[in-house]
Amino acid sequence: MHTPQYITDNKGKKLSVVLPIKDYRKIMEELEELEDIRLYDEAMASKERSMPIEKAFKLIEAKRKKK
Repeated sequence: MHTPQYITDNKGKKLSVVLPIKDYRKIMEELEELEDIRLYDEAMASKERSMPIEKAFKLIEAKRKKK
């Protein structure tokens, strides 16, 4: 990663950061992956009943067709 640049006010207080788009995209990909892990952990800790994804898609599609 590159060294970030900062946008500051006239007192030198950092307001924003400027990153190369490549770094920004990498950070966003990593955040999405962390969110997926968090959701997975949450689902595994849940006491709710689960079902295979294919069955869930079929149920969703059936509800859409009824509308």
